Amino acid sequence: MDNNRSISIATALRLPAPDITALIEGRSLVAISRIFINPEKTFALYPSDTSSNALPNQQYYRPNFLDTAEKAIAELNDHTVDIKAWAKCYKCEIINQEDKDSFEILSQLTVWTEDAWEKTISQRGHIFLTYLRVYPLPEILNIPVSSNSRFVSLPIPIALSQINPILSDLTFDRRSHELENRIPPKHPELEQLISGLAPLSDNNLGAKQLDRNIRNFLGWNNKQSESNIDPDLIWIERIATVGNSSDGNEFEKLVRKGLIKLGFGNYNTNPKASLDPEATGGAGGIDFYCETPYPVVGECKATQTETVPSSTPGQLIQLGNNHLGREKYDRCLKLIVAAGRLTQDAQLTAMNNQISVIRPETLQKLVEMQAKYRNSIDLFKLKECLQDAYGLADDRVEEYLRDISQEIEIRSHIVKVVKNYLENTQSKDVVLEAIHGAFVNSNPPKPLNREEIKDILIELSSPLAGYLGRKRGRNGADRFYFLRDLSIN
Repeated sequence: MDNNRSISIATALRLPAPDITALIEGRSLVAISRIFINPEKTFALYPSDTSSNALPNQQYYRPNFLDTAEKAIAELNDHTVDIKAWAKCYKCEIINQEDKDSFEILSQLTVWTEDAWEKTISQRGHIFLTYLRVYPLPEILNIPVSSNSRFVSLPIPIALSQINPILSDLTFDRRSHELENRIPPKHPELEQLISGLAPLSDNNLGAKQLDRNIRNFLGWNNKQSESNIDPDLIWIERIATVGNSSDGNEFEKLVRKGLIKLGFGNYNTNPKASLDPEATGGAGGIDFYCETPYPVVGECKATQTETVPSSTPGQLIQLGNNHLGREKYDRCLKLIVAAGRLTQDAQLTAMNNQISVIRPETLQKLVEMQAKYRNSIDLFKLKECLQDAYGLADDRVEEYLRDISQEIEIRSHIVKVVKNYLENTQSKDVVLEAIHGAFVNSNPPKPLNREEIKDILIELSSPLAGYLGRKRGRNGADRFYFLRDLSIN
């Protein structure tokens, strides 16, 4: 399968939203279309309501998929459509009344009930079962709701590269073979377990981790070696919500925990200049103070509706000088984490006193990045970002986060290049020159020269990373082999 050819997509295929969700989750490989679709045809996937289905949702979708189906429908609105993926037709199979004996197995291999298969056949006389190789879009495409045509023209064609399929080549080939040959699933009881975990997964990371492990085992996604979910995400995902509330004490605790998660530390015992999440709320103290790897002094401002007045940076200046002394305060990076909009006076005060201000959402994104990709946040680069943007610093920090995301994407891509090369050549390991050649021809996120690729390969094969392995060949040259995927969350 050619994963390196750049393509342009100008149309989208309209499908019921639950069917597209099943395809994006890797739970399904197929769609029921009303027309024959030629193999190799490419298109985006346009989610629509389920009015075209032959039965009500409760009868049309299998019980272990019904909750997911209803969530997908609830996300639709009357004005715009979010397009999250595109697909290439692998095969279009015509199913007739004569295939009725296979409906039970086809139901087990898809998200549709046996009754749905039978009712659709009775209404239409035949079914076009379209096998789709699905790829996520780099960014969600939001377009106006269109008419009920089967294919919808996109406002602007989108250029894409086939580099990140939902399912790996091996998984897609195996599951296509099972569908084509009507081979029943081996572990239907695990699919039932996923259905039971669904109500717990949103708020229980243990359930979410088990859910993902089962999906990996069943071959429903391509993240076979994704690291465990960081349990700290439970509180990390509350930073923005609490910051945009009136609970200032809880927000201060979360900000302190977030800074510790990023790698800041404070080992003094002064409760008025602390980073201890359990020692907050004291009157007249600094909201947070970090000593390592460099000093940071800061103020928190949680609010639902209020603006941030000049008294907020003024308070930071006063308390910082009072508790740290002028010399120590001057050496600090000054930071305010505030939910409200800064007044003009507050912004001028922050800029004139070298104070950086970010929103709770920005802090949450930083801490989430650190939780999902350990040690991805370089605190000294973060310091440079904040010092480049006294006053409102969100845009500068967002730019830094985009740079990190691109670096992670490059590394994920290189891991895939090594993995695909070894799968395609049936080799155990590969030298740098071959990796460089495969990388150049793989539509990489950005070009890299041989030495840059070598540096990243060595980084990825270090014991602390462990995505690739490295050994010396007989001629002394390094040889690399695949260990685990670097999944982009």
